[in-house]
Amino acid sequence: MTTSTALLLADLTGVAVFAASGASAAVAKRLDLFGVAFVGFVAALGGGIFRDLVIDEEPPLAFADWRYAATAAITALAVFWLHPQLARLRTTVLVLDAAGLALFTVTGTLKALDARVPAVGACLIGMLTAIGGGLGRDLLTAEIPVVLRREIYALAALAGSVTVALLYVTGQIAPAPLTAAAVLVFGLRLIALRRRWSAPVAMLRPPRADGADPRTDREW
Repeated sequence: MTTSTALLLADLTGVAVFAASGASAAVAKRLDLFGVAFVGFVAALGGGIFRDLVIDEEPPLAFADWRYAATAAITALAVFWLHPQLARLRTTVLVLDAAGLALFTVTGTLKALDARVPAVGACLIGMLTAIGGGLGRDLLTAEIPVVLRREIYALAALAGSVTVALLYVTGQIAPAPLTAAAVLVFGLRLIALRRRWSAPVAMLRPPRADGADPRTDREW
């Protein structure tokens, strides 16, 4: 199997995984069939569309290659009809979401590097490719995006992007090293979920005895 074929399969697998994640979120919000398909499409392809627009690839691959849209639509429709069975598989959905994050991180970073984007920019594009679909999914379903919560999500994607960039610079772009980079993202995400790792958040002062809002206080 060539590297390009492996990347295509990884990309389509990521599309299917995020489409399932988006469709599941839409079903939970009781959207209709079109709404489920649309949220699944955005979750699956939103990050890739952003990536292609940034690197000036026209039209974006999601529209140029029918396999991407078809994979997203078929997966979302399957989730719509099979959601009673999938509703009991919350852990499985989280694992699949972590897998999609890993796959999109690797493919997004590699595509940016192949487009001659400098390493730092490619890392950012890779991270945004991975989290963009989930961001769109959460906004459409009126949820606070996962990437803005305390969970380790974007940081795992960024770590994977940096790893891919280092492999690319050193010429180690064979399937095995790239798979190791994807496993890194996947493992970080699952460990963070298991151990409840989180980024620090701002600490608010407790309410004052006089009932005033502590957020209005200033410290000089």
